[in-house]
Amino acid sequence: MIVYEYPFNERIRTLLRLEDLYEKFKFFVHQEHAMQHHVALATIFDMLEVAGRADLKSDLLQELERQKQSLLSYRSNPNVAADMLDAVLLEVETVSAALVAAQGKTGQNVRDNEWLMSIRGRTIIPGGACEFDLPSYYAWQKRPAEQRFNDIVNWFAPLAPLFDALALVLRLLRDSGGPVKMIAIAGSYQQMLQGKVYQMLRLTMDEAMGAIPEISANKYMLWVRFTTQGGDLKPKPLEEDVPFELTLCNF
Repeated sequence: MIVYEYPFNERIRTLLRLEDLYEKFKFFVHQEHAMQHHVALATIFDMLEVAGRADLKSDLLQELERQKQSLLSYRSNPNVAADMLDAVLLEVETVSAALVAAQGKTGQNVRDNEWLMSIRGRTIIPGGACEFDLPSYYAWQKRPAEQRFNDIVNWFAPLAPLFDALALVLRLLRDSGGPVKMIAIAGSYQQMLQGKVYQMLRLTMDEAMGAIPEISANKYMLWVRFTTQGGDLKPKPLEEDVPFELTLCNF
């Protein structure tokens, strides 16, 4: 099965972009080649670029507090497993406390490092981080893989509480909805949302079908049009019925 996600607003779009960058970072930082560590470091720069567009820290803290209060209201519900509820509440409190303890602006430690900023300035230029442009960076890349790994992890460490909070918020959001089986007749599906506000849509389908959803949505209407790829990989309309599962998520 393959899952496609569609954000309904800019806030969730930013969180999903950061999550994608974090997954990329985790993969490359655990590799050993200098080129792979270069990608990991460049990904930290991309994270700062995306995170710097909004006050994510306060936004995530507010959302975690709101989720905490919402979860506390379930304590009196006999149908809710108390141990699971307590575990989630403890996680929310732990993540929130770590984010509160994170001092300064997101990624300020990287911005204050002149050497890292010189690298960031050159990576914006295609091929700008070459040996003759940044000899000190080239020398760093020749260090043992373990040393490079430790350096990158230390540079990322102040960002970790933000990404822990982000991961928890997105997990709670994804768990907020239940999947419903749908069929796109002749490759097209429409649903009226009647003004109800959602944060994110999740569409799950059989990967073997080769169908690709093109999604557009607002608070009034949801539209999904399925396409497929030919030999030139150019999308073309799919005219057959497509079964899928739709999950509308909202806090």
